[in-house]
Amino acid sequence: MLKLTYTESSFYMECLAQSLEEWVAQRVILALRVGQCLCVEPSTASFLLPVDLPGVEVLKAAVTREDSETIDLCSCDSDYIEVSLRGSWLSDGSEDADGVFVSKMSDRSEFFLHKLWQQAQQRASVMSE
Repeated sequence: MLKLTYTESSFYMECLAQSLEEWVAQRVILALRVGQCLCVEPSTASFLLPVDLPGVEVLKAAVTREDSETIDLCSCDSDYIEVSLRGSWLSDGSEDADGVFVSKMSDRSEFFLHKLWQQAQQRASVMSE
């Protein structure tokens, strides 16, 4: 399962071995126990990857082969490709942009997409230094 945590200023991606259903159920139980409002709804999440990142062409081929119902790729401009995922959005129900998005694909696709995202983050941090 891929877990994208959105905050006011950024987002973070994790690749978790836990099943989507099990993770959501634990979040619901936690919210009930602490008296927190929790909204779970179907949604999409998007992020950008540099088009020249090694592995982007492999991702394009993998999407065509196996996970086309969960993931879409779209060229934004000459520098970036937009990755859109279908899954579930968990938040406190407010209109804030803070929350967690979870999505399930094949384990191989999840791992590969997570590695590409990590490479993009490393490249961005090196370029900002």
